Amino acid sequence: MRRGRWRTAGSALVRVLLVWAASTLTMLALAGILPDFRLQSADGDSVTQIGLTAAWAAGAFGLLSALVWPVLVRALLLVPALVLGLLVFFLNGSLLLIALGLIPAGRSEVAPETAVVVAAVMSAVASATSTALAVRDDEAYRRRLYRLADRRRRRQGRADPARAGEPPPGLLLLQLDGVGYEELRRACSSGLMPTVAGLLDRSHRVASWRTDWSSQTGASQLGILHGSNFDVPAFRWYEKDTREVMVCNRPTSAAELQRRAVERTGDGGLLTLDGASRGNLFSGGADQLALVLSVSARRGRANRSRAGYFAYFSDPANAVRTAVSFVAEVVREMGQSVRARVRGDRPRVSRGGLYPVIRAFATVVERDVVVAAVIGDMLAGRSAVYADLVAYDEVAHHSGPRGRDTDRVLQRLDRSLALIARVAEHAPRRYRIVLLSDHGQSPGETFLSRYGLTLKDLVRAGCGLPVSRRAGRTRSGAEARAAVLAALHRPVEEDEEAHTGPGSDPVVLASGNLALISFPDIRGRASRARIDRAHPALLATLANHPGVGFLLVDGVVLARDGRVARLDVPGEAEELLAAFGPGAAGAVRRTDGFPHVADIMVNSAYDPRTGAVHAFEEQIGSHGGLGGEQGHPFLMWPTDLSDPDPDPDPDPDPDPDPEREPTAAAERELVGAEAVHAVLRRWLREADGPQVPLAPPVGGSAADRADPPAGRPADRPAAPVEEPPPTDGNSGSLPSVGVPARDEIR
Repeated sequence: MRRGRWRTAGSALVRVLLVWAASTLTMLALAGILPDFRLQSADGDSVTQIGLTAAWAAGAFGLLSALVWPVLVRALLLVPALVLGLLVFFLNGSLLLIALGLIPAGRSEVAPETAVVVAAVMSAVASATSTALAVRDDEAYRRRLYRLADRRRRRQGRADPARAGEPPPGLLLLQLDGVGYEELRRACSSGLMPTVAGLLDRSHRVASWRTDWSSQTGASQLGILHGSNFDVPAFRWYEKDTREVMVCNRPTSAAELQRRAVERTGDGGLLTLDGASRGNLFSGGADQLALVLSVSARRGRANRSRAGYFAYFSDPANAVRTAVSFVAEVVREMGQSVRARVRGDRPRVSRGGLYPVIRAFATVVERDVVVAAVIGDMLAGRSAVYADLVAYDEVAHHSGPRGRDTDRVLQRLDRSLALIARVAEHAPRRYRIVLLSDHGQSPGETFLSRYGLTLKDLVRAGCGLPVSRRAGRTRSGAEARAAVLAALHRPVEEDEEAHTGPGSDPVVLASGNLALISFPDIRGRASRARIDRAHPALLATLANHPGVGFLLVDGVVLARDGRVARLDVPGEAEELLAAFGPGAAGAVRRTDGFPHVADIMVNSAYDPRTGAVHAFEEQIGSHGGLGGEQGHPFLMWPTDLSDPDPDPDPDPDPDPDPEREPTAAAERELVGAEAVHAVLRRWLREADGPQVPLAPPVGGSAADRADPPAGRPADRPAAPVEEPPPTDGNSGSLPSVGVPARDEIR
């Protein structure tokens, strides 16, 4: 044992010396190249003296980076994350100036702007050298990972797995935001995602599942993590009782939606026991949170989403690498936008303004921080981790679901998955890796680009109200914009929509290719007759427009040429909505029962031949309604887990054919995010008994009724199940007052 310790210490010393030597050589090279940087006195020094000066400066800079940098970043934790990322260069340069100031006899001199460049290059070289040495020494790398995991276990009072016996497998849930089932299959077959393709060849299976009518992250992730997305009709909607607009990527709205889901199900969420939520809209009941929007508006340093950046940016090499990649991504987006304009690509949307920065944040900063958090969770041996990678979704909105831009994003996502899979091999427990998505993407020209006016203009014209001669643009509701604003300490509000005063003008809100129209002056849900009396031409104007697929008005579906279908008449809606795919009528019927469904729900037209829809926002790759691949995400699971048998069909055929053979459960598609939640709950139970409370209230969500314990009818409520309280006093839902939710990803 003593010999092993000496060998470990010797190896560590050799690595330190090699990194020091590489840094010294880098500093000598930069001193010879850069005119404003010298390592000798004014009278001149010998080569030996210059080398010793470089070694002194490199050692001082490395020591300051190791000791001062983490303290400095923690002191600047309240600085916005994006600003901190841009300050990395200047902070590193300041440390270099201090290191050079420690050299005796004034043998060094550097201009402040040159110090920034020198510090960035030296950090990158030191990081690359250290990484290369660790890769070469696999045993040292393995020991280091276990040592980090053991330190965390001791700090948290956890048992050592080697002494406590083999722990049960953990469940790692990675959401590839916006990647549809067909897109995943294409990426694997074309070689864009070799890591995912290898998993499918060796150990995994993949299947498609069907979203609700609201095919967007807010509804899907709320259902997946909390078991209920009841009364979430769209990405944004107007609630007449509060006269406010709910927006899924606004922190206050996300917190309220999570509260409602917890209240409805009586369950803290999928991640209640020993779980971690990373980069999501909702917490899932986890105690370990990083970049979670529903808690980002709460006061207190530990409860804010930006607190998750500390562990990543506390390493100066990570910070420099991410900052450089961030700048490169901004330049890449600008170049791709110019090329698309020169080629005359159609359809096309504006990609100027702050969009290059938002894209770089989603594809670089958020990805790096979330991946680092997941790696920390695996080293800590957490039982369940759910993380969202939003890069593809953000780029697809503005570049289209398929093309060179999105292909590169998929390749980088695959590399991140490969890194996570490699680290999982060194984790203190075995992890079952599940990949899934929350929705897909459907291509198509925007409603404004195709018809020259917004849906709001069309609604105002149908109501006989004045219409602006200049068509306005509808802001995109991508999740990355909310993450950027949260990181900048900016409230995620849409001022023109957040609050509506009294008046008769209709409120028109877009959610991809789904739009909602509400009349604030009409109490409750407006009936078709009431709308016709107030605005006789409106419904006909909307239903007969070529860019509109169908309307939902008080239990009635309206389409072109006067076609009408009542949802309570068996078969009528199924026939009218057949072009939108199987289950469309059931999805519309479910939304019609929501308390906050809009007076008029508008779904855009859909072309089954091309899969194209018309987004009511400025997006050429969209999701949010019915039509095309947007409603068909994927679920990919290891074969040692049970097959994801779906719930009983929520939209049974009203006139079943007695000659038709019954469909096996394994061959049916999962329907709705709540059904996915039920499957994930079952997989957690397969690992080590019940992982979440199993006592839904009477009339709970479909997910709560999907898998009743043996011996109890599905329509009978479960008896209360006593669960041990979380170790830090958190209830598992939103952090309680005075009990901050820890962010521990280091």
